[in-house]
Amino acid sequence: MNFFMFKIKAADGTNNLTGKKIAEIRKTKKLSQRKLATKMQLLGFDVDHYFIRRVENGERFVTDIDLVIFSRALEVPLEILLSNINDKL
Repeated sequence: MNFFMFKIKAADGTNNLTGKKIAEIRKTKKLSQRKLATKMQLLGFDVDHYFIRRVENGERFVTDIDLVIFSRALEVPLEILLSNINDKL
């Protein structure tokens, strides 16, 4: 019996649709990955700058919980993180 596991990927082969948007907003706000991770930690989310890097590079899947914390830490509406994702499918 052959079992195949298919991983859902974006059209560009990444594991999330929001990483590039998160990076763009973070840079606009002049935050380093380390500073963003610290802000997320202060909100009770145990991450480090490697987590941020993996999300931004599309190496990591992003959950709805992740998105809410990113939204709060970056101080942007959740809708901004999800904008234009249909273009990436």
